[in-house]
Amino acid sequence: MAEKRDYYEVLGVDKNADDAALKKAYRQLAKKYHPDVNPGDKEAEAKFKEASEAYAVLSDPEKRAKYDQFGSAAFDGSMGGGGMDFSSMDFSDIFGDLFGDLFGGMRGRGASRNGPRKGANIRTSVRMTFEEAVFGCKKQVELTVKEPCKTCNGTGAKAGTSPVTCTKCGGKGQVVFTTQSFFGMVQNVQTCPECGGSGKVIREKCPDCHGSGYVAMRKRYEVEFPAGVDNGQCKRMQGLGEPGVNGGPKGDALVEAVVQPHPIFQRQDMNIFSTVPLSYAVAALGGEVIIDTVDGPVSQPVKPGTTTDTQIRLRGKGVPSLRDSRTRGDHYVTLVVQTPTKLSARAKELLKEFDKETGDSLNAVERFKAQKAAGGAGAEPKKKTRKKGLFS
Repeated sequence: MAEKRDYYEVLGVDKNADDAALKKAYRQLAKKYHPDVNPGDKEAEAKFKEASEAYAVLSDPEKRAKYDQFGSAAFDGSMGGGGMDFSSMDFSDIFGDLFGDLFGGMRGRGASRNGPRKGANIRTSVRMTFEEAVFGCKKQVELTVKEPCKTCNGTGAKAGTSPVTCTKCGGKGQVVFTTQSFFGMVQNVQTCPECGGSGKVIREKCPDCHGSGYVAMRKRYEVEFPAGVDNGQCKRMQGLGEPGVNGGPKGDALVEAVVQPHPIFQRQDMNIFSTVPLSYAVAALGGEVIIDTVDGPVSQPVKPGTTTDTQIRLRGKGVPSLRDSRTRGDHYVTLVVQTPTKLSARAKELLKEFDKETGDSLNAVERFKAQKAAGGAGAEPKKKTRKKGLFS
């Protein structure tokens, strides 16, 4: 029989861990290795069982004391006991807390399952320009919202009739069923499939809303996006989502901002980046360059001898903060020196004269070749020859 791993090692906690630390560690392992999350994965199932066994022992003060004294031998029968028995243990609290959000909001105790619940959110999107996202804008959106049916006043029942108590759950909105697991027999609470958790069943449905109690309507709304909104961010419109359950509030409408790319500007958080061409003359002699910003064009001084990839920072010309529109990021401009491609004959002559005054680079190769031919400076060094000696 293979020796079991140390339970503290299995959960990844030290031996002084309190109940909260044990529960947190088990939550993480159970969510990761639960069979419902890893269907058919035998290794994950084994790790889940191992973690569950470790938690079952260490979460019980009496069993933990025995384990600290005798190790796993305290439960395998070698100490005279009957071994480890999971069937008598109550995992409903930990499982309800663990998997409530993982498997549809279910709780082992079933508390308030048929109470009011908020409706689901709906999503849509609107397109906007780069500048609209920077400075904020108002957009029109069309949403399909559900209004209470006027024919049945939201009951969903045909005129002259009323919903009746569900016979499957007895009006409780939930049913209990028992399953066999490696912990023994486990009771599970589930939303009643007959009434959907409301505890009521509509026998004769309203012809206008077909028993839902709501009628879908297409409506137009104005959505105001704040300055600094970024691509993918959503504006929440409360109460325009799906109807709630059992008298719960409506969900919300989430309107996503889809920002169109800009031909010049790129955004990173609150900063803007762009590239600006710089003429050869301004780069060499210095001067000013016109830079396009989201606030409009501005002039910026350029130092003599500026090279490509020189970066200029325009403070406060970036994107406003969502928290405070008075606070803005910066605009970073990368200068790229442009080489002239279309020159007149006069411009070419002047450029040649300029080259002669600044090093005569146009004739550098010819000078090198002439020096090489003459054996002067720049020529390849001559190979040294060794005189033949007596024994060579």
